[in-house]
Amino acid sequence: MNKNTGILATLAATVLCGCPGLFLCLFGGITATGNGTFNDQSLSPVVGFVLMCLSLFLILIPVGVGFFTLRKKPEPLADSVIPPTS
Repeated sequence: MNKNTGILATLAATVLCGCPGLFLCLFGGITATGNGTFNDQSLSPVVGFVLMCLSLFLILIPVGVGFFTLRKKPEPLADSVIPPTS
């Protein structure tokens, strides 16, 4: 995999997982403080903590994709050829 493909994969993971994860973290934080509502019903703070934990996983996905696609892979060791002795 070349570097351009890794950059595109990281950008796609950021848009599809990282950004929703940030918004979910914000909503989870608001809900955990007791201020979150859904359809005019108050949500339990436990729901907020669960949403914040889920958002951490979503935020870590682009980090992992970027690490595994953009890191410099170790090169295989070349077998050293020893010339025959005479």
